[in-house]
Amino acid sequence: MHPALQAVITIVIGVGGCVGYFFLSNLVLDKVLYPAKGPDAGHNINRANQIRPWLFLFPALVALGLYLAYPVFATFWLSLHREVGGDRTFVGFANYVQMSGEAKFWESMRNNMLWLVVVPALSTAFGLLAAQLTDRLRWGNFAKAMIFMPMAISFVGASVIWKLIYDTRPLGQEQIGILNAIYLALGGSEPQNWLQIPFWNNFFLMAVLVWIQAGFAMVILSAALRAIPEETIEAAIIDGAGPFQIFFKIKVPQIMGTVVVVWTTITITVLKVFDIVLAMTNGQWETQVLANYMYDKFFRAFDVGTGSAAAMVIMLLVMPILVWNVHNARKEMR
Repeated sequence: MHPALQAVITIVIGVGGCVGYFFLSNLVLDKVLYPAKGPDAGHNINRANQIRPWLFLFPALVALGLYLAYPVFATFWLSLHREVGGDRTFVGFANYVQMSGEAKFWESMRNNMLWLVVVPALSTAFGLLAAQLTDRLRWGNFAKAMIFMPMAISFVGASVIWKLIYDTRPLGQEQIGILNAIYLALGGSEPQNWLQIPFWNNFFLMAVLVWIQAGFAMVILSAALRAIPEETIEAAIIDGAGPFQIFFKIKVPQIMGTVVVVWTTITITVLKVFDIVLAMTNGQWETQVLANYMYDKFFRAFDVGTGSAAAMVIMLLVMPILVWNVHNARKEMR
């Protein structure tokens, strides 16, 4: 069958199935279970209205259970087992103990912590600065579009772009990497392999994610800045406040809730960072992160138990930030 025809059939079945489900479930609820007639008509209408939202949510809850809850429990179950010769044996928390004894795991944890400190802070700061400055420019919308554009590039695509920026050619050859070209122009002795310098190479990788996430932070914070009442700013100007005082003492405190949401959203992205490290260094030269460590265990070492244990560690690290983020978003909405 032609793929286009398959796609059309899939759409028709999917949309038709949803429409049919909602129509039939309403019919059964209103005509069979709780008909709006007879001596209990009022009571039936109330019961039907109480059940109807859950009836509509039921397909989504089933899908969430299948695609979110089940994988979590299955991954946890796998992390308690070890496969030897094709046989799966229950080993309790032995995989976690083994993982905690590996130097690569602690290198991953250390690097993830470094990413967590640097990337959300720089992304939010650059985003806030860009939001404030572009609002004052005549060509601010064009500048915002340029800053936001990296969000449309995949992590792998962005990594390829930045790998060219860090490119290194032997001494005597023309450097196509901008960073080495600048370094040599400033008097550097020889081209540097930026991605192979332990510790500092982590910051060169982080620059890619900061470049991508600053656009996201700018858009959200720009909307928050524009929502600040003009009266408060005019009152501050009348009282003699300068631009820096207005920014740091009037604007920033009023958008602090949005800043926290942006910060935590980027933090969750950082905990899942994988593509950039895989595409640029593959975890070599002390740049390993947790997601890359999990990938190595799962698909290179075929150690499903330890890979699942690493996945559970990532989930446990993400979960508190996710809950806090949702709590703050709800508070902001209220």
